[in-house]
Amino acid sequence: MNKPAETSLRLTSFSHGGGCGCKIAPGVLADILRRSSGFPVPKELMVGIETSDDAAVYRLNDEQALIATTDFFMPIVDDPYDFGRIAATNAISDVYAMGGTPIMALALVAMPIGQLPVEVIGRIIQGGESICAEAGIPIAGGHTIDSVEPIYGLVVMGLVHPDKVKRNADAKPGDKLVLGKPLGVGILSAALKKNALNDAGYRAMIDNTTKLNKPGKSLSAMPGVHALTDVTGFGLLGHALELARGAKVAVRLEMAKIPLLPGVAELAGRGFVTGASARNWAGYGEDVKLASHIAPVQQALLTDPQTSGGLLVSCDEAAVPEVLALFHNEGFMEAAVIGEIRAGSAAVEVN
Repeated sequence: MNKPAETSLRLTSFSHGGGCGCKIAPGVLADILRRSSGFPVPKELMVGIETSDDAAVYRLNDEQALIATTDFFMPIVDDPYDFGRIAATNAISDVYAMGGTPIMALALVAMPIGQLPVEVIGRIIQGGESICAEAGIPIAGGHTIDSVEPIYGLVVMGLVHPDKVKRNADAKPGDKLVLGKPLGVGILSAALKKNALNDAGYRAMIDNTTKLNKPGKSLSAMPGVHALTDVTGFGLLGHALELARGAKVAVRLEMAKIPLLPGVAELAGRGFVTGASARNWAGYGEDVKLASHIAPVQQALLTDPQTSGGLLVSCDEAAVPEVLALFHNEGFMEAAVIGEIRAGSAAVEVN
């Protein structure tokens, strides 16, 4: 798949940000949530907002729990079909990140009707439908509005056995951390927006962001897997820090072991970094310790917002071969052990 030819209509020109880089900065979000009023929590709600997990989980009975999530954003690419595919893959990932199986989706569509041709909007929706078909779920409805900026995403529901829910707060000291996809989507998107991304880079970006995190379903059945999340808008450091805070442990990452998308280190060195990367660091940098040899470019890679990023798995060391085999067998060839969980305060260290 080559990068689409330049046209007079660029989807990314309609939006002030793209993909998961649109997320509210982590520090601002934390302040908003602190100001929110409390509400009664039913005993059936197994996972809520307490640890910033990927989705809500509600126990239905002894055999089933409902997973509910939503995700939507503005264009990260100019091709409408690819935009729809990326947004749908990203939304469905939250169900996989809880160890669940998606069962149904609702479409969220907000478009500048007077500026985007109906055919373009249709291609966005078709792209989302194609990914839902790949995941084996219907789009059973949704909601549409006329909007200043184009926004597309899904509400996704899934099922999981209550005993197999994988939260982001159950990591244990001694666990190894496995990352399912390489980093660098935000950097590639920044280069694309400035017409500096070649065909190979575009193909790598699309392949990465449209690969469904299906291993999450099987990871839920592995007793050696303790915690699970996906890496999205807050970057690897931000989501690793959520693991650390939820379980009250320390995370240690090895920079040399973290897989990267082709060319992103060089592009980051040339300044193709998103504004969200700096906002991420400002929001949580005080809880991260970088070794002296970690260069600014590497910091940018660690805070780079990932749209439809990979699963981050905390598992027993003995379970690592099985976890890696699962990823590799399902086409995630760059999945790798990138660090470990240690006893200590809720913080992240990078060596």
